[in-house]
Amino acid sequence: MSISTAEARAAKVWFDEDHLWVLLQDGRKVATPLSYFPRLLKATAAQREQVEMSGGGLGLHWGALDEDISVPGLLAGRRDVTSPR
Repeated sequence: MSISTAEARAAKVWFDEDHLWVLLQDGRKVATPLSYFPRLLKATAAQREQVEMSGGGLGLHWGALDEDISVPGLLAGRRDVTSPR
C-alpha cells in the first residue's frame, strides 16, 4: 500500500542530537536535520517534547516555540523559511 505525500500523517515524533524524527502512520520513519528548523535546534529537550499533533497527524505544533511543521511539507523537503540554505 502506498500513501501519497499529501496523505502522510505522523504517529510519533522524537529527536536525537541532530535530527527530528517522525514515524508515519504507514510505518515509514523520516529524519530531518534540526538545522532545517532553527527554533527546534535552539530549543531544550523539554521544549521539543511539547509537540502537539493536529489534523490527525498532518501537522506538528510547538506552542511555546511558535513552530508549526506540516508533515506533507516535511516530506517535500521544505524547511523553516528563516533557516539558511
